[in-house]
Amino acid sequence: MSDVDLLALDANFLTYYREGQRARSGGYTSPSTRTSVDVLKDLRAKSESALKLKFPTATVDTTGAKAICISGGSLARPVDVVPSHWLDTIEYQSSGMAHDRAVTILDNKVPTTVDSLPFLHIKRVGDRDDQLRGGIRASIRLCKNVKADAENEGKRIALPSFDIAATMYHADPSALSMGHIYELGILAETQRHLDALWRNQEYAKTLRTPDGSRSIFDSADKFTALLMLSSEIDDLAREVAREQDVSLQFTDSPALDVSRSVLAKTYIAA
Repeated sequence: MSDVDLLALDANFLTYYREGQRARSGGYTSPSTRTSVDVLKDLRAKSESALKLKFPTATVDTTGAKAICISGGSLARPVDVVPSHWLDTIEYQSSGMAHDRAVTILDNKVPTTVDSLPFLHIKRVGDRDDQLRGGIRASIRLCKNVKADAENEGKRIALPSFDIAATMYHADPSALSMGHIYELGILAETQRHLDALWRNQEYAKTLRTPDGSRSIFDSADKFTALLMLSSEIDDLAREVAREQDVSLQFTDSPALDVSRSVLAKTYIAA
């Protein structure tokens, strides 16, 4: 099963861009004397204590820089709890639209704060997915399930759900849109896209998250994770292609381009 990201928001504290429309018109109260780091460190400490108390049989991992990870016990899947507070962007102050509002989270290792636009990310992925008839979300689910299966076998793939979604946001839209007819075409395009990014890392470094806030592959560890996920998808594509094409059933390792071709043309009747 894939992980769940949960924002723990301190609703009594927010920051804002002074250049925004609401700030310039005096729409905010007097600034607090507390800093974001102080507020979020306090929220994190309280969250860690509360989670350990609330989930006594689960494992509460507090070593992460940004998230507290809870797993096991009564939980059906791991949950990443991210302490945060609101950040009113210039766009949000003008539009009032929820997807334009940002959050500030804590990097507890430094400590410092990081601004994020998770709701804009969700909206842009959702908008493109609607255009592609569900192809992007299907590909994201595939990657997350393959990652979870690999991790159940002891292989840690350090690519967060956010980055998996951002990666597949840049896949071939025409190929993903055909997934509503040829379901296995989703697997074919997912395999092709991940393999292409690994083979052309300079191009991969140019890809940004859907909210435009940062590069997706911004560290060597991300590329290591990409290789691991890509390899798992390669194996799955070969295995499924062999199941669909009798001519491949006695081939130990079908070529990936052959496997993709089989998958992309296979129609599964309801």
